[in-house]
Amino acid sequence: MHQAAHQNRMRRQNTARFALKVLVASSAFWFTACYAGVWTYKGPLGAVDTAVGEEHEVNYQSKDAVQLVQDVLRGEGILFEVQPQDQIVTFWKNADTPQPFFGSFIGMRARFRYEIQVIGEGPSKSKIVANVRTEHISDDQIEHYKASQRLDLFHKIDDLAAAIPPGPNTPSSGGVNFALLPNEDLQALAQRVTGNSANWKTIAEDNGISAPADVTAFQTIWVRSTLLKSKR
Repeated sequence: MHQAAHQNRMRRQNTARFALKVLVASSAFWFTACYAGVWTYKGPLGAVDTAVGEEHEVNYQSKDAVQLVQDVLRGEGILFEVQPQDQIVTFWKNADTPQPFFGSFIGMRARFRYEIQVIGEGPSKSKIVANVRTEHISDDQIEHYKASQRLDLFHKIDDLAAAIPPGPNTPSSGGVNFALLPNEDLQALAQRVTGNSANWKTIAEDNGISAPADVTAFQTIWVRSTLLKSKR
């Protein structure tokens, strides 16, 4: 009698131990799966690093187009740095897209920046390529961050260019195009590129301008080659 009771008690203890082992094993598996899932989480996070590009043409040589882009970015209060080969890269900015819980839990931030390159296509035409690079922003949200949508970049560049068009009588050969610097008039430009401020009159006549101050910053001014400083 006592032996049968003892055997029943042992069976119950073994069953309890087995159940506990199963529970612990199951919990460990669940925890491991969730931990791994954080690092391999896709869903709303989308691609970790994505770049989407847009193109726009302007009737300006590359260096003038670069100035137009910089002026628009400054007007929008966007910080940037100029890199070689007419490239402009803005600083990273945090996105306003809602951040998924698991992404924020492990320190992943949704952010974006613009990588802009100006490609010259002739003496008076350039292509502006604006790439938006995003991190941890879902594919269906990237459209919202494109330069044409977020900044209205190309429209503002066109508006700025329309306000400072090249002179209508600007020759297409036999000289060099220069962009006026901020607060620079024709006399200052003549001094800078020809070494003689009195040459502003010839420059004004060639560009259809009546007065030395009748110009705006970054305006394209053509200067005939015979007036340029000789290179030694």
